[in-house]
Amino acid sequence: MRQNRAVCRFPPLLPLNPPSPAIVTQEAARRLPRLALWLLCVAYVAPGFLGRAPWKSADIASFGFMQALAEGRSAWLAPTLFGLPPDVPGPLAYWLGAWALRLAPGWLAPELAVRVPFALMLALTLAATWYATYCLARHPGAQPVAFAFGGEARPRDYARALADGSLLALIATLGLAQLSHETTPALAQLCFTALAFMGLAALPFRPRAALGAVAVALPGLALAGAPALALAYGGLALVALARPLPHLATPVRRRAWVVLALVVLASAALAGGLHLFRWQWAWPQGWTGWRSLGQLLLWFTWPIGPLALWTLWRWRGQLGHVRQQRHLGLPLMMAGVALAAALLAPGRDRSLLAALPALAALAALALPTLRRSMAALIDWFTVLFFSAWAIVIWVVWLAMQTGVPAKPAANVARLAPGFEPVWQWPAFVAALLGTLAWAWLARWRTGRHRTALWKSLVLPAAGAALCWLLLMTLWLPALDYGRSLAPQVREVARLMRPMGQPGCVHTQGLGAPHLAALHFHGGWAVQPLPAPAGGHATPRCPWLLTPAHGPAPAAPWVLAHTVPRPASREDTLRLYRRADD
Repeated sequence: MRQNRAVCRFPPLLPLNPPSPAIVTQEAARRLPRLALWLLCVAYVAPGFLGRAPWKSADIASFGFMQALAEGRSAWLAPTLFGLPPDVPGPLAYWLGAWALRLAPGWLAPELAVRVPFALMLALTLAATWYATYCLARHPGAQPVAFAFGGEARPRDYARALADGSLLALIATLGLAQLSHETTPALAQLCFTALAFMGLAALPFRPRAALGAVAVALPGLALAGAPALALAYGGLALVALARPLPHLATPVRRRAWVVLALVVLASAALAGGLHLFRWQWAWPQGWTGWRSLGQLLLWFTWPIGPLALWTLWRWRGQLGHVRQQRHLGLPLMMAGVALAAALLAPGRDRSLLAALPALAALAALALPTLRRSMAALIDWFTVLFFSAWAIVIWVVWLAMQTGVPAKPAANVARLAPGFEPVWQWPAFVAALLGTLAWAWLARWRTGRHRTALWKSLVLPAAGAALCWLLLMTLWLPALDYGRSLAPQVREVARLMRPMGQPGCVHTQGLGAPHLAALHFHGGWAVQPLPAPAGGHATPRCPWLLTPAHGPAPAAPWVLAHTVPRPASREDTLRLYRRADD
């Protein structure tokens, strides 16, 4: 009798897998046509890297450090620009730009040469985000509900459709556009964060390749000036791997833990050896600080921020098991660390870049749960919003070229005094083709066609790419004039011309952007005052440049001119002449 009871005893209850809120048919899991996806990526990546001058402030400053390394005026392990250290201590971004300058052929402009590795890093960011989402969507907890008579989306097709949606979501993000097209350490941090995200997501499928990606990403992130992010990502991944996981075999998990621990230790040693740990806290102060932070989060992460919140609401049944449900747990960990860094770091917008790949993956998980009415609202709002902005950009460009309409032309003349419009045929053709493609896409999307998971993000991504393309073609001469320091340096050179162009200029109190602009646009050797330490003699330069808000220099310097930047009277330089010449 006792034996019979033992035989009939039920096994202990296992925790049930929380149900998935995704209901997706095989037809809806169609992938986005590859040619269209490639063209969209090219239309987003190329503008902003081609044809423009370095902009103030971080863009031209980073270029100055790269030029100093390439010309041998700075130590490689501790880059400086005429004695000034960089705001972001990580040297990797400056190394990449300096190597590009040294390897570039003579016919390639230096400001274009340094952008080649950064354009590749932006492309790698898009690809890594796509593959990370694809791996996460293959997790059993992320799969859609199985139908009683079949017809649900196949796992690979469903994962591919969600990955397409995450890529579209990342391109549509407003905060990505400008900062991802600058040659700064922020783009390197974004790239290595996306690479680490991809490596951790792919660990159950391709352990060796995944660990290789993480082994590159974490030291790269430390060398790019974000060692705390690298250690946080690695440390939290070690904590997750310390206990058995249902999706990872135990031998693989143990090997991954050992390799990841070595990578984390190597990253910490590398950052410590190069003195890259610099703790700067900038907690929001008062109601104004928190309101500014909220506004930044809202516009910078639009539209993936609201979609990520919708994901957390619709998938809330699985949030209590985020360790097992890695399609939610891993993006939440990556985005949470980056958001915490943005909360505490001084440059919050650049720190927020690291959160975008994980937020894009979370936003993709919202697509299978969107109601038809909400998807239609997104479509019509996007069509109206981006079409209106495209019309504004074209009207202002027409006013710059012809003077009609008069009011936009007067606004341009007021904001950029002295600007002369330039007609550029290639830019006009590219802008026209982009606008026609947008008109066709808007007509297609608002018409009758088969459903697809990624359909609700096609228009936001295409609209963001269109507006960025129009700005970087039609408005590029005006933006270069307003955001570059080249017009101010040209004016300084014009004022110096009656006495002959000098080989060097003295500076006092100027920051890295102006020092880099004087050397690059003016071609002068910059000699800061007073003489640099070490007993080196300072060349005798006939001119001295100082900021307008700085103290006046002592004799023998006499104020000769005041040189404002055309687009900002607050950014004014004072030009002094040596009186004893």
